[in-house]
Amino acid sequence: MPICTTCTHYVSHLFTVYQSAYNLRLEQCSKCHSFVDPYVEHDSLTLLLDLILLKRGVYRHLLYNRGTEPRRAGETQEEVTKKREVSARNKEKERWVLILRLGAILIFMDAFIRWSHLNPNQIPDLSPWTKETIEDLFRVFLGCLVETLAFHLGIIAACSVTLQLVELVQRWKNRDRSPPPISDIKREFRFSLIPLTLFYSSLTKLFLLFLLTIWRPTSHQASSTVDSTSSADISHYDTWNGTYLFNTYLLHALDDQVDREWIIRNVLGGMSAGFGLRVILDIHPLFTSIIILAGWAAKTSVASLVSGWVGGDEMAREAWRAYSIP
Repeated sequence: MPICTTCTHYVSHLFTVYQSAYNLRLEQCSKCHSFVDPYVEHDSLTLLLDLILLKRGVYRHLLYNRGTEPRRAGETQEEVTKKREVSARNKEKERWVLILRLGAILIFMDAFIRWSHLNPNQIPDLSPWTKETIEDLFRVFLGCLVETLAFHLGIIAACSVTLQLVELVQRWKNRDRSPPPISDIKREFRFSLIPLTLFYSSLTKLFLLFLLTIWRPTSHQASSTVDSTSSADISHYDTWNGTYLFNTYLLHALDDQVDREWIIRNVLGGMSAGFGLRVILDIHPLFTSIIILAGWAAKTSVASLVSGWVGGDEMAREAWRAYSIP
């Protein structure tokens, strides 16, 4: 059932179509009095950018409202109810089809990024698509597929246990009084929303990792910047008691030691996944953090197992484990 992207209140429909598909009226939420879902008028590029920026409204639009049939002017209540029942039956099936399609695309993109990370020294004059490189890419794709399945299954299992524990605690706290009403978000929760949310939230890290694949940072640029500091500049920095010069050297030293790919994949990826899970679970951030840690534990175990098959030599195995394990 559709919900308001601002307050998550249940609504009967998102917009009303009158004479043509371009003559429509957005519905207003009866609770917060905002437009129910402004994203129905936005294009795909806007949705993609808001997903990368982790905006809560676009998650609610894509997870709950996407594909909802509009109310047409002149329809009877019986026709609206019948159409809603048919749409509810087909929505779960369509969601799993979308999960498979989106998952295949994103896993291949992840595999290509990781393959580029494991093979950084490609000769530019030669074609990289030899039989050996294609086999390596295929092994990396299978490794990413197995890791993704382990991560998603770990998240689903942790969500199931956490939601049951939260429900038991709430029942115990309200044992002497009537239980609080169930929120519309929890009423519309389906386990199929979990993998779809994780795929949507992975767009942020994959976008940044893809940028790092295209424009690789080089450490010699940082060192040359510091070495090019003239004596006149140093004397100018001395007026600041050397603080600016010390900070400059410290930042460049840390810049050489920081693994950007690891931070984006695990730290930023975990934060975005936790943000997405909060949208559909409606629980405290502490619980979503525990759920993400459980998914990481499952992914770590599988990464240790498949690293020997994915990596051709010992160096490649260590690189795979270092890139996979939080």
